Amino acid sequence: MQHTYRRQSGFTLLELLVVLGIIALLAGIVGPQVMKHMGASKTKAAKVQIEDLAAALDMYKLDEGRYPTQQQGLTALIEKPNDARRWNGPYLRKEKVPQDPWMNEYHYVFPGQHGSFDVFSYGADEKEGGEGEDQDINSWE
Repeated sequence: MQHTYRRQSGFTLLELLVVLGIIALLAGIVGPQVMKHMGASKTKAAKVQIEDLAAALDMYKLDEGRYPTQQQGLTALIEKPNDARRWNGPYLRKEKVPQDPWMNEYHYVFPGQHGSFDVFSYGADEKEGGEGEDQDINSWE
């Protein structure tokens, strides 16, 4: 009786460990670069949202003759305030005021210290000042 042996193909444990090591090395090199660009993207997104909020506030003023009070806040852009006479909103496409990319509320100050109104986000750290992803993003610069 003749035995035929089949050779099984597959990967050895050593080969798998080498591949996993290479993948880990690449992730260590590429990962920080990707995270840096993600932070910059969030900052840019916040700038765009603030510009949209500022444009909506200007539309509100065209209809009402004034900006929303500090107490009314940005909610006046989507819900008619009690004292509004010529409100023609909602002035935003969404059903609620957007949060900044770090899931914090945008700050609205009326009257503003830097313009008619101030809209700003403190960035990822939610503290005044900072650099990179922690920098403040505002409507007046």
